[in-house]
Amino acid sequence: MNLGAFSISLAVSDLQASKDFYQKLDFEVIGGDAEQKWLILRNGDATIGLFQGMFEKNIITFNPSDARSIQKTLKDRGVAITHGADESGDGPAHLTLIDPDGNPVLIDQH
Repeated sequence: MNLGAFSISLAVSDLQASKDFYQKLDFEVIGGDAEQKWLILRNGDATIGLFQGMFEKNIITFNPSDARSIQKTLKDRGVAITHGADESGDGPAHLTLIDPDGNPVLIDQH
């Protein structure tokens, strides 16, 4: 199972302070909208999303090329899916699950 690119979305309390901190670690802003309180930063292969006031917990994200096949594999392995992709569709899809420590995991096919 290839989960694709990895990123983490951080629920931050101060977007500007978080942006300033990660820029000191050589992350560069590559997307987002500061007025809407979210930014995407990258350093090499590492991607961090900063989101102020959008969700309560940090979210681990993977961007595979086929979320539906991953969903099928996870179901076959007994992994609980909290929000599933439409298995009959094609194109973009996403599913979510929760790890044993309560961390949300998003599998998001663009």
